[in-house]
Amino acid sequence: MTLPVTPSFRLDGRRAVVTGAGRGIGLASAAALAEAGAGVTLVARSLDEIEAVAAEIAAAGGRAVAARLDVTDLGAVARFFAERPAFDILVNNAGTNRPMSMIDVAEADFDAVLDLNLKSSFFVAQAVVRRMIEDGVAGSLIHMGSQMGHVGGINRSLYCASKWGLEGMNKAFALDLAQHRIRSNTIAPTFIETPLTRPYFEDGAFRSGVLEKIKLGRLGQVTDLMGAVLFLASDASAMMTGTSLIVDGGWTAD
Repeated sequence: MTLPVTPSFRLDGRRAVVTGAGRGIGLASAAALAEAGAGVTLVARSLDEIEAVAAEIAAAGGRAVAARLDVTDLGAVARFFAERPAFDILVNNAGTNRPMSMIDVAEADFDAVLDLNLKSSFFVAQAVVRRMIEDGVAGSLIHMGSQMGHVGGINRSLYCASKWGLEGMNKAFALDLAQHRIRSNTIAPTFIETPLTRPYFEDGAFRSGVLEKIKLGRLGQVTDLMGAVLFLASDASAMMTGTSLIVDGGWTAD
């Protein structure tokens, strides 16, 4: 009898691009991919941040380059990916949030959240995929969603709209791209402690309410998502497409 061999989590020889890579979840995603052997392109509007991250990855023995790109500039997005060889892996991570009651939402708030979280994610993926198909690359798209793409939340109407939209977009992508051997999945985290979210947790009542819903009893950390990113990027998830890895400490189980 020959025992089956576990598919590799290694990414040697593969090229990855991570948007919003200067801090938080994007930074951790880039670090995880580089540690597994991928050459990583870090993308963000602020070049200083991603250059610092690229230097840290290089110091740890990984391969990373920094490239400034505003993913809301769709013309720049199209040019950026057309000018480069196909990537094997996309981590579609750039995003924002403006928590407020739906009663208070202005059109500018709606546009700011939906344009970055959903519209830009769509067209970044499109540009990546077009080059994948052109170069004959079978790849993996990983979209950073949220538990709020599976449930509702107080003062989260804009964020929920964008992340529920991302989940639907992801499923349709999976169907469109299966014939090209390109997979599309989301990761749906709970509240992760990052520079973006940390100020919210200074409100004791808010923090307590969050921890009550996270059944494992603690805030998520970026390290809690690194394994999920690596899994979806690698051959270990070769039969997964059009689905969501919910990393929420039990929030949506209740």
